Amino acid sequence: MTILVTGAAGFIGFHVTRRLLERGEPVIGFDNLNPYYDVALKEARLAQLGDAAGFQFRRGDVADREAMTRLFAEAQPTAVVHLAAQAGVRYSLQNPHAYVDANLVGFVNILEGCRQANVGHLLYASSSSVYGANTKVPFAVDDRADHPLSLYAATKKANELLAHSYSHLWGLPTTGLRFFTVYGPWGRPDMAYFLFTKAMLEGRPIDVYGDGRLRRDFTYIDDAVECVLRLLDQPAAPGAGRGAAPYRVYNIGSDQPVEICHVIEVIEACLGVEAEKRYLPVPPGDVEATWAEVEELARAIGFRPTTSIEQGLPRFVAWYRTYHSDLHSR
Repeated sequence: MTILVTGAAGFIGFHVTRRLLERGEPVIGFDNLNPYYDVALKEARLAQLGDAAGFQFRRGDVADREAMTRLFAEAQPTAVVHLAAQAGVRYSLQNPHAYVDANLVGFVNILEGCRQANVGHLLYASSSSVYGANTKVPFAVDDRADHPLSLYAATKKANELLAHSYSHLWGLPTTGLRFFTVYGPWGRPDMAYFLFTKAMLEGRPIDVYGDGRLRRDFTYIDDAVECVLRLLDQPAAPGAGRGAAPYRVYNIGSDQPVEICHVIEVIEACLGVEAEKRYLPVPPGDVEATWAEVEELARAIGFRPTTSIEQGLPRFVAWYRTYHSDLHSR
């Protein structure tokens, strides 16, 4: 079985690819290494994969229709884990076209590629952002998600709708993954915990939105990847999701919302540094809280994320120190 992982140089994509290779799956990694954040970090992730047996890497853009058509025709993957996307709520205020290209055009290219190649299962990244203005917590996959607060969230909800149409029309098994604030080693530099760590080690103030009481359901990367792999092994069947189509959506979260002020406290303890805080208004598009209801996920795969912030953040900080020490020694 050959698995195509898009966004293989990204945070979650890198970890998913590494785990698939460890269990002996041939993987084709695909990524355009765009400069939304430090390309050197993406290249370092790819270097970790190195010349692993069964791994091939191809550089390209999911929004390039011809390139995607060639990729699927040549690779003939049996399953696809589609994690390539333009991420970030706040950046969508500055560059909306990047989200249309990657998250809408690119996703249709993925769906068409899967249809033409008769792919047996498509897993794709959605987001907790789809819950938008919902105030009922925890968020459940059956809750309506019709009021996105950002273009990013709207594109992810659109992905779910497009996936359902392909599942219904063509019988393509699809599984949407509503990720809730995934964090950990090799993480994204635009995420708050990464920015806090960097600024505190450099002796700079950290930007805290609101009063630090925003809550996020932090999900440790190893837990998230375990969910992805278990779901990959269980293609949706007709009637298993919403309606008769082979379509499913799951929350990938810890069911443990944490206030940002507590995240800062844990990082301070890890670093032995007290943060200088600069309080700023909550940006447009940000939500007050995210909280994943994961009972349906647990029933489906016999697993639920359990790693706490107190366990996961020290692992991230240890990786951060090592990674940047290695950078400075080169």
